[in-house]
Amino acid sequence: MTSGGFGFTFGNNDDDDDNDRDKRGDQNPFGAFFPGAGAGGAGAGGLGDILNQFGQMLSGMGSSMNSPEGAGPVNYEMAMRIARQELTGKSGGVREQDTTAVEESVRLAELWLDDATTLPASGSRPVAWTPENWLEGTLPMWKRMVTPVAEHMNEAQLESLPEEARQMIGPMAQMMQQMSGMNFGMQLGHALGELAGQALTGSDLGLPVAPEGTTALLPGNIHAIAADLDVPAQEVLVYIAAREAARQRLFRHVPWLVERLVSSVEEYAAGLVIDTSHIEEAARGLNLESGDPQAIQEAMQQLQNMDLSPRISSRNAAAVSRLETLLALVEGWVEQVVTNAMGERIPSTAAMNEAWRRRRATGGSAEKAFAKVVGIEFGAPKVSEAMELWRRAEVAVGVERRDAVWNHPDFLPTAEDLDNSAEFIDGLLDDSGAEGFDPISEIEELERRLAEEEEKNRGEADADGNTSDGDGADEDDSNGKSDNGDGADGADGKGDKPAE
Repeated sequence: MTSGGFGFTFGNNDDDDDNDRDKRGDQNPFGAFFPGAGAGGAGAGGLGDILNQFGQMLSGMGSSMNSPEGAGPVNYEMAMRIARQELTGKSGGVREQDTTAVEESVRLAELWLDDATTLPASGSRPVAWTPENWLEGTLPMWKRMVTPVAEHMNEAQLESLPEEARQMIGPMAQMMQQMSGMNFGMQLGHALGELAGQALTGSDLGLPVAPEGTTALLPGNIHAIAADLDVPAQEVLVYIAAREAARQRLFRHVPWLVERLVSSVEEYAAGLVIDTSHIEEAARGLNLESGDPQAIQEAMQQLQNMDLSPRISSRNAAAVSRLETLLALVEGWVEQVVTNAMGERIPSTAAMNEAWRRRRATGGSAEKAFAKVVGIEFGAPKVSEAMELWRRAEVAVGVERRDAVWNHPDFLPTAEDLDNSAEFIDGLLDDSGAEGFDPISEIEELERRLAEEEEKNRGEADADGNTSDGDGADEDDSNGKSDNGDGADGADGKGDKPAE
């Protein structure tokens, strides 16, 4: 089964035209892009293969649970084992021609991007990855995002239990944590294996999961989607290279951006809440205490039609909204910059933009990746609206002022601006009308004045405290002297008075 454009489901059959293109492209770094035709897909393994894989999974559980990677809220050793099993037969090697094609594509894309943005090239090293390289290279960042969610999910599950149940679980807590870690590991492994087989670049979901200093493309996966497009293969490769290179410029030269994306996930995780009140209410309404078999059977039938899954939410819902907005702004900016850089040079750019939008809509999107891997569900980022906002900003104030918006998170458009950008554009026009306006200097000056004012207030407070202490000491001294004086006089008087 195939899916048009940049969709996630593709056929694996190569045709003779691919081999002809290989032969014609010996002198062209892009001509060697397509790998040769494979020997054909393997047949179905049947029940024996399924049981064999299940046995391998069971045999690895003991070592996974006792290894350092098996400890903690997520069993990452199990996750990687399952993810690699998902890639069996899908992950080939990288040929020298693939590496050359990727390097040349990134180099050309960087030259063209220089004309479309003031953000300089990231200086990252272009590399050609296999899906397994993607797994290994992106796992550290996935860990940063998955671990806090799993930790707080476990805590929220325990908090949702009655006190009596928590006491009963106490002696088995460690074993339950290991089982929970294995459960998270299995889910994560399947999700990462699926994403690795579909990823086109190190961060094509708009998430900075690739290692810093790396502009990674997956030529094998790109080859699969290029076969479904009526676009020359080298144009597809340069287009995807341009998108990844543009993201890397943002991640490299907007230092707060990566941390803001990751901290949004951590903030969401810290507020996780599990609501089981609807389950308890349903259980109370079943009247199981009656002992009537007919009533119990009817109650069980009702249970089958109920959604008894716990409702998971977060007290920090604003973090998810911020994540949606940031992802939309990143991908919208990337699409606007790449369109400017390539639109006149490669006429198929508009068609590839449309294919990329279809890919987001049918599975290749950040929100679906987060739901599968991290466990956070949110609405689709408004990438089209964000691209239109960046386009209007460019028309209104130019490329330099448009890109200066990334200088500080407080300058970025809000979620409301994506739906109605007029006020945001007016603000840019006002700022650009002031000669010599430097927003960063303005913020630094404001922070300096606030710090000075705070220091001044602290000094005044210390001065008041010292004065108060001095007054108190004086009063104590005078009272002490008076008391001592009175006491001394009284004692003398009593002592001098003759006894009657």
